[in-house]
Amino acid sequence: MANLLDGIVAVDALDVASRRVFVRVDFNVPLTEDGRVSDDTRIREALPTIRFLVQAGARVVLASHLGRPKKGRDPKLSLAPAGERLAELLGTEIVLTDDCIGDGARKVVHDLRDGRVALLENLRFHPEEEANDEAFAKNLARLCDVYVDDAFGCVHRAHASVEALPRLVATRGAGFLLLKELKSLGALINAPERPFLAVLGGAKVSDKIGVLEALLQRVDALLIGGAMANTFLAAQGRAMGRSLVEGDKLPIAREILAKAAAKRVTIALPTDVVVATATSAPEGRVVSVDAVQPDDMALDIGPATVAAFRERLLRARSVFWNGPMGLFEKAPFAQGSLGVARAIAEASAFSVVGGGDSVAAVHQAGLGDRFSHVSTGGGASLELIEGRTLPGVEALRT
Repeated sequence: MANLLDGIVAVDALDVASRRVFVRVDFNVPLTEDGRVSDDTRIREALPTIRFLVQAGARVVLASHLGRPKKGRDPKLSLAPAGERLAELLGTEIVLTDDCIGDGARKVVHDLRDGRVALLENLRFHPEEEANDEAFAKNLARLCDVYVDDAFGCVHRAHASVEALPRLVATRGAGFLLLKELKSLGALINAPERPFLAVLGGAKVSDKIGVLEALLQRVDALLIGGAMANTFLAAQGRAMGRSLVEGDKLPIAREILAKAAAKRVTIALPTDVVVATATSAPEGRVVSVDAVQPDDMALDIGPATVAAFRERLLRARSVFWNGPMGLFEKAPFAQGSLGVARAIAEASAFSVVGGGDSVAAVHQAGLGDRFSHVSTGGGASLELIEGRTLPGVEALRT
C-alpha cells in the first residue's frame, strides 16, 4: 500500500487567516440521561487542530454528527452538550447554530470574527448527509473557504460532509488527529517490525472476515478472543453450549484456519474460558474449552489463555488490537480484556488499539499512555488494515 499521507496537505500548511475553515470533527460522544457529555475523549482529540486554527486567526466552523436520528431533528441528539464541553475546554464562547444549513447557519458564519468558533447543529438531522447528497454538500460548501477533516472515526463513510464536500473546496487538508491516525496505522500496514501480532475480539466473525483474510497476509500470529473465538472453537468440533456461535460461518472459520496453517501463521485460540448460564450472572467460573456444559455461555477468555497470550505479546515488536476478549461491559467478564491490555502495555512493541470496547479496556486499566497509539476509529482502522481505501481520505488528496 502506498504512503497513506501522499497528496494530503497538513492543516498547518494551509492559508487559513481570516478565512472560514470548515472542520469536520467527530463529536459523536456518549451523553448522560440528563444530557451531559459522559466521555469527552473525542472532543479532546480535536483540540490541537481547533486551537491551531483559532491562534492562526481562522474563522472556525465545526461540523459533526451525533447518534442516529430516526426522523429529522431530535432534541436529545443536539450537539449543544458537546458545544458546552468544548467551550469549557477551550475557555471561549462557542456559537451553536440552529441548523447546519440555511439562513441561520449562514448568518452565524458570516458574523464570525477571526479566531472565533461556531458549531453547526447535528449533520444527521438531514438524511442527505448519510446519502452523500451533492446538493446538501453544496449548501455546506457555502459556509467555507477551506475544508479540514479531523474526524478519523468517519473517514470510512462516504457521507456528504466527508466525501462530497471536500471535493467542492479547492483548499483542503487534514487535521492533526487525522494525520496522527494515518501515520500510526500506516506504520503497521507498510513496514511493521516483526514479530507482528494482531489481537482480534468482538462478537462476530462475519464482521471481520475481510480483516482476518488481510491480516493472514501480514501478521506472524493472530490471537482471537471474544465471542468470535467461540465460532472458531466450534469449527474445530468443540461443544460450546449456549455460547454465541455463528453457525453459518463455521465453513469460513475452517477455511481461515486452513489458510493460516498453509501460510504458517499461528492462530491462537482460547484454551480456557469464563462461563455462566446468564450474562447477568454476578460471577463466572473458569473451565477448559473442552468442558463447556450445555447450559454454559463462554463470556470471557480464561486466565490460562490470558497468560498464553501475554507470553506471545511480550515477544512481539508490532501489535494491533481490535475488539474485546469477552463481555467487557460486565465486571465478571472484563478480566480477559484488561489482562490483554496490560500485556500489550508491558511489551516493548509498537502498539495500536482501535475499537470502542478495546479502547475502553485500555483506559479502564489506566494504560492509555503506554500504547503507541490509541485510535479514535475502530471501523476506519479495520478498513485500513483490510487494505480498503477510505472515501474521506481519498477526497482530501490534491
